[in-house]
Amino acid sequence: MNLSISASQLFEGQRDKLGLRWLAGERTGTQRVLEAVDTVARRPSLAGYLNIIYPNKVQILGSEELAWLDSLDPRQRWDTIVKIIDFRPLALVISKNQSCPDDLRHLAEESDTPLWTSPRRGHELLNHLQYHLARKLAPRVTLHGVFMEIYSIGVLITGESGAGKSELALELVTRGHRLVADDAPEFTQIAPDVLDGACPDLLQDLLEVRGLGVLNVRQMFGDTSVKKNKYLRLIVHLTKPALEPQPAGLERLTGDLGSRRVLDLDVPMITLPVMPGRNLAVLTEAAARTHILRAKGVDPAAAFMARHSHFLERAE
Repeated sequence: MNLSISASQLFEGQRDKLGLRWLAGERTGTQRVLEAVDTVARRPSLAGYLNIIYPNKVQILGSEELAWLDSLDPRQRWDTIVKIIDFRPLALVISKNQSCPDDLRHLAEESDTPLWTSPRRGHELLNHLQYHLARKLAPRVTLHGVFMEIYSIGVLITGESGAGKSELALELVTRGHRLVADDAPEFTQIAPDVLDGACPDLLQDLLEVRGLGVLNVRQMFGDTSVKKNKYLRLIVHLTKPALEPQPAGLERLTGDLGSRRVLDLDVPMITLPVMPGRNLAVLTEAAARTHILRAKGVDPAAAFMARHSHFLERAE
């Protein structure tokens, strides 16, 4: 997926929050684009204070940066501003509504470089813009399954077509859990160990169940039955047991545990066989509870095996 953001999109997304105003370069704002591939081979951050050695894509000019420019002699000052413009930044932002130097405004207008001003302080601009750009350009992937919030953790239910994923999700919603996305949840790696899952706008609040068609979960069960986004912590994979070998003795104790690679993370996965008469909703809830316990360092299978070993030692 080719991820990108234009200067105009960044401006519109942060205008109200940061009080941004255009000073120059507005007519070509849609043409100044930052792509995710540009961030891989570059050393600097996406947004930062003025830096002409390792230029940031969004250059913030605070009081110190403007004072430094004023301290330069006219020729050196002009060469520095030209060098800044030649790096083709996504935008230049002046903090605290400070007056913009005429030469900077002139060169920005001449080169169609977006130039903004904001009443916010420099560190506030840095935090907001860095977070927004990193999230917008973060690696993402679309997976097939139903993404739910179960006992406050994000659980992705996967399996072959017809395995009963949507029916299971509907049962879980009736039991008080929340739907995030059906069929095609999108996952974004917003941190080295965090995958954030959300629903595409087209599928928002919808759940497709065979025989019933498309259901609007929000309208049927209320606003508390859906969730905008959630971090992925566990995958529950549904399989048909007729095609699977019988589990080994140790697997009977620990469960069919494994992991699945999603972007750069290995997400814990548990496999549940689908058989007539099994209450998959209860089993999925139990899987979520067990995962929460394991995250806290509590492993029932390990505790049982330790208890069994202690019993044998005492018997001997």
